[in-house]
Amino acid sequence: MLDNAPRGTICIEDIEIGMTRSLRKTVTDRDIELFAEVSTDRNPVHLNEAHARETIFAGRVAHGMLTAGLISAVIGEQLPGHGTVYLGQTLRFLAPVRPGDTVQAVVRVTGIDLSKRRVTMDTHCAVGDTVVLKGEAQVLAPSRKFD
Repeated sequence: MLDNAPRGTICIEDIEIGMTRSLRKTVTDRDIELFAEVSTDRNPVHLNEAHARETIFAGRVAHGMLTAGLISAVIGEQLPGHGTVYLGQTLRFLAPVRPGDTVQAVVRVTGIDLSKRRVTMDTHCAVGDTVVLKGEAQVLAPSRKFD
């Protein structure tokens, strides 16, 4: 039995269908620049306003995977939290996120396989009332029992 589970961890034995967790983050120019540096994705639609104005987006947008990373933060820090192993994630990008937008990332438990410690979750990100990203995640949740 794990006596001192890391803060933010919800073990598989305590997860229930419908559980939801979320976070809010305002995407900054610095976030976009750092993501470009780390990912090496320097597409000018993310970094060059003059170029981006000439695209379908009519202005700079954050990397889609930067936005998706907020879902990872909710899963890794809140639900299930520390000790979670990502098994898969589907993503559909529905609208752009711009510098200065505040994104709310939400995960909701839709399925639990206790015997395999697997949890399925609906995931989405929104800016205000606009859903910008939707998907589904599958994770291996931590357990109080040793394997």
